[in-house]
Amino acid sequence: MTAILVESGDPFVVQRNKMVDSQLRERGIHDSRVLEAMSKVPRHEFVAGQFRSQAYEDHPVQIGEGQTISQPYIVARMLEALNLTSSDAVLEIGTGSGYQTALLGEICQSVYSVERRAALAQAAEALLARFGYVNVKIAVGDGTHGMPEKAPFDAIVVSAATPKIPPSLFEQLREGGRMILPVGPSQYQELQLVRKQNGLPEITRLESCRFVPLIGSQGFTLD
Repeated sequence: MTAILVESGDPFVVQRNKMVDSQLRERGIHDSRVLEAMSKVPRHEFVAGQFRSQAYEDHPVQIGEGQTISQPYIVARMLEALNLTSSDAVLEIGTGSGYQTALLGEICQSVYSVERRAALAQAAEALLARFGYVNVKIAVGDGTHGMPEKAPFDAIVVSAATPKIPPSLFEQLREGGRMILPVGPSQYQELQLVRKQNGLPEITRLESCRFVPLIGSQGFTLD
C-alpha cells in the first residue's frame, strides 16, 4: 500500500533477494504479495545494529529489550496463512522492531499494532515514519486486550506465544476473519490459524514453533 524508499546502493539487496529465493520460495511460500513485500522491506534496518550482518540469515535476530525478530520463513508462513488482501484492516500484537508491521503495511489497507514495551514502540514508530508508512498506527499497552476501539478486524497476527487463544482478540475478529498465533507453553508452541465461523473458532494446526511469551492479562504473567 505504500512505496518504501530504499536508499540507492543498498548493500543488502543481494542478501534480501537470496533470502526470498532460498528461505521462502524454495520452502513453499508462494503468496506473491508476501514475497514482494519481503523483497522490498529492508530487514536489516529493523534489527539491533551489531546484528545487522545476520539480518537475512535463517534464524531469529536480536532487536533489543530482550526481544527478537522472527526468522524470515516463520514471518512469511504466518502472513501467507492469513491470505491477506489490499482492503484488509489488520491488528498486530507485538510490534517489536516494526519489521512485520512494515510488511503488513505493504500488503494491507490499514494496520494497528500493539506493543507492551514503550521503548520498542517508539523506535518502531519512528522507523516506520521514516519509511513513509501512513497506514500504520502503533499503541503501547497489553496486547492481549487488542484494540477494541478499532475492531472488528479482518485479520489478527500475534507475534508472541500465548497459552490459549485470548478471548478479547477472538471477539475483535469480524465474522469470517482470520487470526494466526503460536499457542502452547512458554518453551514450545504450535502455530494455529483460527477462523471465526458463525461466531465460533475454527482451528487449523500448522506447525511447531517457538516464540517469546505474550505477557498480559490473557497471556503469560511476569515471574
